Amino acid sequence: MNDTQKAYRKNIHLTFPPQVSKEPVVCNLTRLFDLTFNILKAQITPRKEGYLTLELVGSQENCGKAIAYLKEHEIAVSPVDQRISRDEDSCMHCGMCTAICPVDALHMDWVARTVTFDTERCTACGLCTKVCPVRAMHVEVENGPW
Repeated sequence: MNDTQKAYRKNIHLTFPPQVSKEPVVCNLTRLFDLTFNILKAQITPRKEGYLTLELVGSQENCGKAIAYLKEHEIAVSPVDQRISRDEDSCMHCGMCTAICPVDALHMDWVARTVTFDTERCTACGLCTKVCPVRAMHVEVENGPW
């Protein structure tokens, strides 16, 4: 993918059975499908089941191939069915959300003294909704198709 093409982003939840949780399946997404990934959340249970929330970045075609690859390896794949929105009228631009955003989707414009929100960059982790003192940040559940 060259610099003039906009990268496709897809957030997904993965559930690994115990026999697969030790395998480097996710690392193979980079090698086999030319994707980058951002681990948003990860957990291995005492029974060795794995849960992972990923942001995949690359071409839409390669993301589709990667999802098929994961399913072939007995990994349950489901979309992240939420997004974050901001109530512009409620936001007081205090900047608390900027300190906690792991992907810099929220950042302070020091000249204008406002918080800017890049929804394209947002991975819907929900951390900003927990720290917003006026509750201007909201989680919205999407009911769209997979």
